[in-house]
Amino acid sequence: MIRLMLTTALALMPLAAAAQEITVGAANMAPYLDPGRDHSNVGSQFYYNSFDTLIDRDHHKLESEWVPALATSWELVEPTVMELKLREGVKFHNGDDMTADDVIFSLNRMIQATFPLYVVRAKDRLGNFTKAEKVDEHTIRIHAAREEPLWETLISLQQIMIIPEKYTKALTGDPNVAEDSDYEAFALAPVGTGPYKVETFQPGEKLVWTRFDDFWGDRAPLERVNVVQIAETASRVTALKTGEADIITNLAPDQLSLVDSDPNLKTEGSATALFHVMIMNQNHAKLKDARIRKALSLAIDRDALNEALWLGKAVVPSTHTMKEMGALHQPDLVTFEYDPERAKALLKEAGYDGFEITYDTAATYYTNGLLAAQAIMEMWAAVGVNGKVVVKDKWSGNDPEMMTRNWSNPMYFADPFGSFGVMWAPNGPSESEGRYNTDADFAEKWERFRFSTDVEARKAAYVEVMERVKEDPAVLPLYRPFESWGMKASVNWAPLPGHIPYVLDFRAGSISLADS
Repeated sequence: MIRLMLTTALALMPLAAAAQEITVGAANMAPYLDPGRDHSNVGSQFYYNSFDTLIDRDHHKLESEWVPALATSWELVEPTVMELKLREGVKFHNGDDMTADDVIFSLNRMIQATFPLYVVRAKDRLGNFTKAEKVDEHTIRIHAAREEPLWETLISLQQIMIIPEKYTKALTGDPNVAEDSDYEAFALAPVGTGPYKVETFQPGEKLVWTRFDDFWGDRAPLERVNVVQIAETASRVTALKTGEADIITNLAPDQLSLVDSDPNLKTEGSATALFHVMIMNQNHAKLKDARIRKALSLAIDRDALNEALWLGKAVVPSTHTMKEMGALHQPDLVTFEYDPERAKALLKEAGYDGFEITYDTAATYYTNGLLAAQAIMEMWAAVGVNGKVVVKDKWSGNDPEMMTRNWSNPMYFADPFGSFGVMWAPNGPSESEGRYNTDADFAEKWERFRFSTDVEARKAAYVEVMERVKEDPAVLPLYRPFESWGMKASVNWAPLPGHIPYVLDFRAGSISLADS
């Protein structure tokens, strides 16, 4: 039987040992829980258990196979209008019945966002949608400005998971008006329709899910899940070995043997659908010359990083593409490569005089992030670059003095738009933060990629986009990291290929306990 007392972090939480209860030791815990505003690697772990979208996908499959969720059926009634039939008998965790009004509220809070933290998310992925409207008590319609090649993909996004209207509006102020303060309050007291409700949430510390017995779908297999932040890898491994945790997240490859050598433990892992990247500030006075940024990119031996840091388990891309993108996957396209001699030549052409180039990194946020930064400095030194690692936990990507740093580009949905585009499209976050520039030519190429309904036309346009990135680089995908989870041998769980990165999916069919 699984023991559940995490003696330090959970000392104040009364627990009873039970076969259907587990504790997860997580490297990071989110500061808030709101699927609409969140697009972080940390936050993405925590929504699928508690919230539902209108359309879901079979997450056991790599390819996109759409399945009903809160909508039981959907069809295009016009080229720019999709109609969806809503599931009946759905309840929110607070006991309220889900209505068409809740669905319209949830969709329009993002599509027609006024809360600044929603506006950002609406802009970078939902910009083609104009409104959602109620047809009747069980039917809604979503309108787009232009023909949309990614209807199901976008409707299944985390950001438009369904939340209760009356509950949310009543959290603060006027109960008949959705105020910014309501959304802030919701992020600390979230309510959804999923198989687990949030019983306890302490930002940055812990989260407790309990089974929601009125869930509309298959019964949750666990009665209770305790997620506790344990920041240090060694401490997470110790918690697993001593029985204080049943699953731990974010194991680096050099830690796997510590777990796998114990007959009572095991690991699961995969090259996750996310790139660790190096970003470069195109607008920094000393990096405006594209030749210098090209040299910084060409100097990095990403295969060597993979072997040294990931034991060869990571995936090093030749361009910004992933197999999860299906027909849009273009592995033969070469945008990024290793050529130290070319790097030296470009530095000489640009008149590089040895000025210091800083590389910012957080200490622990990215698995192997600091080690990668240190190795990159050695690679830069080999071509004559004077590099320096700057460790800071505060995000510096919007700082005009930032020169280079690490970041990640997750696959928010299975399309180049859902990875490269969310971060680097015209007027996207990278450009908005002032370190990246687009122009009319780039925008025209992007528009052809984004809105063409022909797959081959989209692929051809994406080749042109990547050529622009190659000639005036602001980003280098280092690798798809091989992220691993450690767990007790009695826990049957693994990350599913159809999820966005890091999702802790504990729904029916995704986890079981050998002794339950």
